[in-house]
Amino acid sequence: MKANDQLDHLKKLRAEARLGGGQKRIDKMHAEGKKTARERIELLLDPGSFEEFDMFKAHRCRDFGMEDKQFPGDGVVTGYGTIDNRFVYVFAQDFTVLGGSLSETFAEKICKIMDLAMKNGAPVIGLNDSGGARIQEGIESLAGYSEIFQRNVMASGVIPQISAIFGPCAGGAVYSPALTDFVTMVKQQSYMFLTGPKVVKSVTHEDVTVEELGGADMHASKSGVSDYAAESGVDALEYIKKLISFMPQNNMEAPPPVPCEDPPDRTAPGLNSFIPDNLNEAYDMKEIILQTVDNRDFLETKANFAPNLITGFARYNGMSVGIVANQPNHLSGVLDIDSSIKGARFVRFCDCFNIPVVTFVDVPGFLPGTAQEYGGVIRNGAKILYAYAEATIPKVTVITRKAYGGAYCVMSSKHLRGDINYAWPTSEIAVMGAKGAVGVLYGREASNQDDAAAYLAEKEKEYQQTVANPYVAAQRGYIDDIIEPACTRARITRALRLIENKRDTNPMKKHGNIPL
Repeated sequence: MKANDQLDHLKKLRAEARLGGGQKRIDKMHAEGKKTARERIELLLDPGSFEEFDMFKAHRCRDFGMEDKQFPGDGVVTGYGTIDNRFVYVFAQDFTVLGGSLSETFAEKICKIMDLAMKNGAPVIGLNDSGGARIQEGIESLAGYSEIFQRNVMASGVIPQISAIFGPCAGGAVYSPALTDFVTMVKQQSYMFLTGPKVVKSVTHEDVTVEELGGADMHASKSGVSDYAAESGVDALEYIKKLISFMPQNNMEAPPPVPCEDPPDRTAPGLNSFIPDNLNEAYDMKEIILQTVDNRDFLETKANFAPNLITGFARYNGMSVGIVANQPNHLSGVLDIDSSIKGARFVRFCDCFNIPVVTFVDVPGFLPGTAQEYGGVIRNGAKILYAYAEATIPKVTVITRKAYGGAYCVMSSKHLRGDINYAWPTSEIAVMGAKGAVGVLYGREASNQDDAAAYLAEKEKEYQQTVANPYVAAQRGYIDDIIEPACTRARITRALRLIENKRDTNPMKKHGNIPL
């Protein structure tokens, strides 16, 4: 075959591979408002940066007529490219090829990408749109999933792993995304569950729709599996691009700084009167975050799951940080099972990848009740405590109002190796609120007084002045300074610069045994 003929043959094969399962199936996806695997990669990566691997790889199955169902690439597009000129590895499952089902060779392609990502220290992004294991291959497809799972675990804490779900994700297919650091889903398009509605109906007799069982809104608000429920596939990809901008390439690097035009010493005078005079009145902690970070730019994670705790990424003077904050607007900002798990996983991610954590505290305690106790609030509440105590990254804490009891200890206190701990003058640091404390301390005495209410009110005022304020903690060095709220941005920025190169170490061990 002549050279020109060989080139023509190569071009023909490439064109065939790019069509995946064929134009008819591509048209069907477009009619449903979905992008193809290759279109998603083009939207995710910098233009012209994608380099594809294994375009011609094909499955080896010869059973059930599969020898007549050969598609170049075998249903997954793999390779690498750049996002904002930073390398990432990517795989995109192609639903037009046998429903995106995973075969032995399909898994081999993904594993190759993951191995390369680990060797070269770059993130892996998986764009999932698959019907699950390819039934015709049986154990080979199950083995393929297990090989991917093993690599997910080995890569955890070494390189960032991000998953996006664009279609069905059922059975064993859900576990690879669940093992990654962040998961995005698309409303009304993607779903994740171990068993579908028909199996649920046959086993538990529950009537449930696909959306109710495993839709994006459900996983973003109830299960916490998804970090973001996107309005569209394009929205999901934009979220990933922004998310990855806050991260380093791997656990040996620091997050990339970005130029910042927002003055690091900018004040926010409105914060001086932001906390309500009534201690039981709610306010929006997110506004405090927005007023202190660069350009009011805050990327929230799991916004609809356990909203009593806020987590997300921002920058101070161009430096990436993770933010954890109690939200008084929801359940008064208490910690409960879900918020503890949410906060712990987020802090541990930041610790893996050298991202400092800034914590804003207004927490009245842990949520009481039988539902919480039966659900293991002790065990689950210990997770966030463990995460903060184990973390060796720079940690800056700002107490804005309440910091009561064990919840004070948990929220990045000085006692859990908090590096710089500030408090606003409005803060209260005590075992419990003044009213509850006085009831315990003086309840019996009050019953003997002519005016019990006046007596208790006086004792509350006394307790407030002597115990429930930030000055007692400051006297003992548990608070490094009591700061003017308007200057919070400047103080955080300086603190982060001060402790940028700090070093904490943990004892040598295989790994700790976090209470799971």
